[in-house]
Amino acid sequence: MNARPAAPVYLSKDASACALGANEVAQALAAGAAARGLPLRIVRTGSRGLVWAEPLLEVEAGGERIAYGPVAAADVDGLLAAGVLQGGAHALRLGPIAAHPWLARQERLTFARSGLADPLDYDAWRAAGGSEGLERALDMQAAAIVQAVADSGLRGRGGAAFPVGRKWHTVLAQEAAEKFIVCNADEGDSGTFSDRMLMEGDPFTLLAGMAIAGLAVGAAQGYIYLRIEYPHARRVLEAAIAIARARGLLGERVLGSGRRFDVELRLGAGAYICGEETSLLESLEGRRAEVRYRPPLPAVKGLWGCPTVVNNVITLATVPLVLARGPAFYRDFGSGDSRGTLPLQLGGNVRRGGLVEKAFGLTLRELVEDFGGGTLSGRPVRAVQVGGPLGAYLTAAQLDTPLTYEALAGIGAMLGHGGVVVFDDGADMLAQARFAMEFCAHESCGKCTPCRVGSTRAAELLQRLCEGRATAAELAQLEGLCETMAGGSLCGLGGMAPYPVRSILRGFPELLGQARP
Repeated sequence: MNARPAAPVYLSKDASACALGANEVAQALAAGAAARGLPLRIVRTGSRGLVWAEPLLEVEAGGERIAYGPVAAADVDGLLAAGVLQGGAHALRLGPIAAHPWLARQERLTFARSGLADPLDYDAWRAAGGSEGLERALDMQAAAIVQAVADSGLRGRGGAAFPVGRKWHTVLAQEAAEKFIVCNADEGDSGTFSDRMLMEGDPFTLLAGMAIAGLAVGAAQGYIYLRIEYPHARRVLEAAIAIARARGLLGERVLGSGRRFDVELRLGAGAYICGEETSLLESLEGRRAEVRYRPPLPAVKGLWGCPTVVNNVITLATVPLVLARGPAFYRDFGSGDSRGTLPLQLGGNVRRGGLVEKAFGLTLRELVEDFGGGTLSGRPVRAVQVGGPLGAYLTAAQLDTPLTYEALAGIGAMLGHGGVVVFDDGADMLAQARFAMEFCAHESCGKCTPCRVGSTRAAELLQRLCEGRATAAELAQLEGLCETMAGGSLCGLGGMAPYPVRSILRGFPELLGQARP
C-alpha cells in the first residue's frame, strides 16, 4: 500500500515571522501531524510582507495556496482538527492568499517571488523565471544593458533616487583595470525592512542583479556590505552565495558563459553613517567610516580608487526584472519622473503593518487607511513620518499627497527608502523632533562642522523648547542652524537632519507657543 504523499505546508522563516513565533508554530505543526499520523512537509519560505498576519501559514488545496494567520503554536491543534491541510474552515482562515485584497491590490514586481518557496531552493528560483534577466544580459553588449536600465526610469531606491542608468554609464565610461559592484545592505533607517526581507526571501535575485551590473560596467567582483544586526540575512546570503557558486550563477563562467563575476559578503559594525555610500566604502576598505569629499564620485574613484557602482539591495534586485520584461514594461508603472514600483514599509501605530509594493502615485492616505487600516489605537492620525529618521513628519492634512519623488519634494519632504511610520494624536511631536536631531548628533561621523556642531546645538535648543524654556530668539537660532546644516553638510545625514525638525515647526505651529518672547 502506497503511503500518502506529504502535504506541503508553507511557513515563513523571515526574521519578523520568527520574532512573532513562526519557529514555535513549525515545531507544533510537526508534533501535531506526527501524533495524528498525518504526512507533512514544512517548507520554510521568505515573507509575503503581511507582517500583521505573521506567522502566516499556507497550505495547497484545490490548486490554490490557502492562508491562515496570525497563527500561534497554541492554535495548531485546532487548525489540524479543522482540516487545515485541506484548507478547512477556521477563524484564522484568510482564504486564497493571492486573492486577498491586501496582496491583490499591490503590484509585486521586485517582490514577485518572495514568500513562494524556500529562498535557497535554486531550482525553484530558476523555474519561476529568476535567471531570465541575467540570461538576456549575457546576450547583450554592456552599453545596451546600461541603456535598458536608463530607459526603464529606475532610480536608486536607497534614498537619493539618483538615476541608475546614469550612474552605470559613468562607471562604464571609465578606463580602468578593475571596477567593482557594491551592494549597500546597511539598512539603518527606522521603519524600514524591505532590504532585509528581500535578502532573506529572494537572495538569488539580488545576486543576479549584481551580476547584471557587473556585465553592464565591466566589473568582475561584487561586495555586499551587510549590517551586522541582520543575522538571519547573513545566514541566508552566505548559503545563497555558496549555492550560486556551486550552480554556476557566480564564478568563472556565469551561467555557462565566458564571463566572470563573483560576490563576497562583508559585515558592517552598525554605524548609521555607513548607509552613506562613501562612508560605506571607507569601512569596506578597513578604515573609520567617514564621509569622503566629492568630487571625485565613487563612480569615478570608489572602492580602492577604482570606478565603483554603489546601489542598494532593492535597486539591484529590481534590475533582473527590467532586463527580463524590458524597460518599457517597468517604465509603464508610476508617474512623472517616478517610474516603476516602490516597496513601501508601513509601521508604527498602524493596524496592518507590512510591506506594500505599489506603483508610484498612490496617496499616503490610501497607504495608511486602505492598506494599514488606520491606527492600531483607533485614534486619529496626527502625523506620518516618511523616509526614515531623517524624513519629514507629514500632518493629517497632507495625507492626500501622492507618494512620488516630485510631490514629496514639493512639500519639503522626501521618500527616502520608503519607510512610513504612523503616529496618532497622542504623540508628542516636539519630542519626536528632538529625538530626530539627537539621533543625527549621535550618528554623525564628525567630519564636517555643520553636522557635528550644528546637530548638537540644535538638539540642545529642541530640549529647551520641549521644556518650555526656549525664547523666540532661540527658535530663530534653531531655524538658522537647520539652514546651515541643510546647505553646508558634507552628506545627507547632516543635510537631511533638518527635515523632521522643519516639518514640525511648519506643520505644528501650535507647539511653538511655548517659545517665550
